[in-house]
Amino acid sequence: MANPPPQSQAPKRSNLFLRYIAMIILALIILVGIAVLIIWLVVRPKHLEYSVEDAAIHNFNLTDANHLYANFDFTIRAYNPNSKVSLYYDHVEVSVRYEDQTLATNAVQPFFQSHKNVTRLHARLTAQTVALYDSVPKDLKLEKSSGDIGLDVLIRAKIRFKVGVWKSKHRIMRIFCSPVLVNFSKAKNFERIPCEVDL
Repeated sequence: MANPPPQSQAPKRSNLFLRYIAMIILALIILVGIAVLIIWLVVRPKHLEYSVEDAAIHNFNLTDANHLYANFDFTIRAYNPNSKVSLYYDHVEVSVRYEDQTLATNAVQPFFQSHKNVTRLHARLTAQTVALYDSVPKDLKLEKSSGDIGLDVLIRAKIRFKVGVWKSKHRIMRIFCSPVLVNFSKAKNFERIPCEVDL
């Protein structure tokens, strides 16, 4: 009686190779996870803090044709509480809005912020012949007659993080400060407004 032909070893070798590949991938994932955890424990990143410290309106004029002329001045406090993380602000744009309508926009000079640092940004925005729509002109006139105007200040920044010699890729950070209550009288003190940060 003839002996049966020997079974092929190819399927077993293929399964063994796939297992090795899966084990290598799993080991790499675990190593990357451990590295990220170690970096996080060493760096211990904290939330960046922003607030509007001062705000003023100059040369406010709302015409009968509902066109706005005004200068807005804002002092924005940027606090980096991290002890090992610095930031590059490569592009910073500040906008002021009223009832979802943008009144003025301007860019702030790029800057570098080291760790444990407070930086104050001075932004001047000019509204020139800005056409106002819907109920915005009426509401602006009413608020001006009361002496205060509630505004929204938005900041959009393109930033990079720096830890030691490592620098991250660009990230977009959005900062929202509201309501920023601006008084037309210089005699009244401005109350600092904390901002929300979306990163």
